[in-house]
Amino acid sequence: MNDHASAGLPVVADRATFQAGLDALRVREKAHTREGDAIAAARRRLPMVEVDASLALTGPDGPLTLLEAFEGRRQLIAYYFMWHPGQPAAAQCEGCTFYNGQIGELSYLHSRDVTYATFCQGPYGESVRYRDFMGWDMPWYSAHASLGTLLAGRQTGLFHLVCYLRDGDRVFETYWTTRRGVEAMDYSYALMDLTVHGRQEPWEDSPPGWPHQCSNTRTAAGPPAWPPVSVWPGGGRPIAQWARLDAGRSDDLGNAAA
Repeated sequence: MNDHASAGLPVVADRATFQAGLDALRVREKAHTREGDAIAAARRRLPMVEVDASLALTGPDGPLTLLEAFEGRRQLIAYYFMWHPGQPAAAQCEGCTFYNGQIGELSYLHSRDVTYATFCQGPYGESVRYRDFMGWDMPWYSAHASLGTLLAGRQTGLFHLVCYLRDGDRVFETYWTTRRGVEAMDYSYALMDLTVHGRQEPWEDSPPGWPHQCSNTRTAAGPPAWPPVSVWPGGGRPIAQWARLDAGRSDDLGNAAA
């Protein structure tokens, strides 16, 4: 038995053997890329559905409409952030924290006439404190008052990524996705998928001996050990919160349970 394989490491080979295996995989990767392009082309040809442009949101200056959230641009991408009202920061959604934490430079979207905004499904006051604790600066609104209409036919309380198009004062929904479809926002998992140990989560198809003890995007403590939570969900914190606490930021959301 290869000692490296038995220790949870790949088989060691010479450069030519390694490259041959990579070349075979590259054929599949390129086919995957081309299929992704074809799916995107089909997505651009979907019909759209009109949405009431006057639906109410709440932002830093008080009430506003869905139309106003476009900030004058032609398109809007909205991430519907899950929220647990009255719960402390540690109990808020680790997945939504993970995805929103990867939103940084917005100028590339703006250059294509696209606005990005987070639509929190909870009240504005406590949720914007969470945004501030995390140090995010993307546009942040509460969609709580209009959730039933904005997410018609979908499960409220679950995260969603929704794309909108504006035609004058009319607003249309052109696409939405949830669960793993929201990985379109991600680069961390995408980079992990390129590594030999992948995401190191229990569901992954990895050879025997590969590490797979990681608990999604929540841990029981921060660096250097990053211990997984014993039971998921529950316990610990969203991973990105640990650095904010170490930096001395307050995670007080101003609610009763905080």
